[in-house]
Amino acid sequence: MTIKPLHDNVILDPIKADKATKSGILLPDTVEKGQPEQGLVIAVGSGKILDSGVLAELTVKVGDKVMFKKYSPDEVEVDGKTYLVISESDILAVL
Repeated sequence: MTIKPLHDNVILDPIKADKATKSGILLPDTVEKGQPEQGLVIAVGSGKILDSGVLAELTVKVGDKVMFKKYSPDEVEVDGKTYLVISESDILAVL
């Protein structure tokens, strides 16, 4: 089964943060609480319909690595895999 997001929604494959630094120091779970999350864009919707009726295309595209707030997306499970559904306006940056 495939997921096709509607309007300005984006489907992300979550990227888990490392539990250790490059030098090998293990980080406690409390460090992750305030940090933005990251994900890989796997599908995008057709765009957002503006008040004028014009369709504005999304700026993110499939394959982009993005950063977003921790509690912004909704989790969905498809074929045993967890994906995130988020509005493009909740994406903070493309990495």
